Amino acid sequence: MSEDDWAVHDSDGPETIERKLGHRERARLERAARRHELGHPDVDEFEIGNTTHRVAAVEPMDVDGVRTMTVGTIIWGVIAVALVPFLGTLESDGRTWWMWAALAGFGLGLIGIEYCRRRRNALNHQPGRRRIE
Repeated sequence: MSEDDWAVHDSDGPETIERKLGHRERARLERAARRHELGHPDVDEFEIGNTTHRVAAVEPMDVDGVRTMTVGTIIWGVIAVALVPFLGTLESDGRTWWMWAALAGFGLGLIGIEYCRRRRNALNHQPGRRRIE
């Protein structure tokens, strides 16, 4: 059978339309089953107005952000230290803001590390919540 055999026409009766749309639904479910076998999460579709939204049912990652903030802060610190030998060149070219941006990133990273540590500790002390490692 060709793809055109499954198209719904004005002359089709209710049984024919149900059979044709049933085929489409069955094919959609088979595709979803194949996706799930490959490790993809189930996807729910819902419509708002003329737009169809697809939302995957996935669990949020259980991370606290301390490691991410620490790595970013270290990178900004390394950049600031690496720019120190070039401070004269940066001043003559009018690019001292590079050093200030690196120092700001380092300082804000220190604040972010402390924020994430406090958040992690507060979440770990909540009753019924799994501990974050």
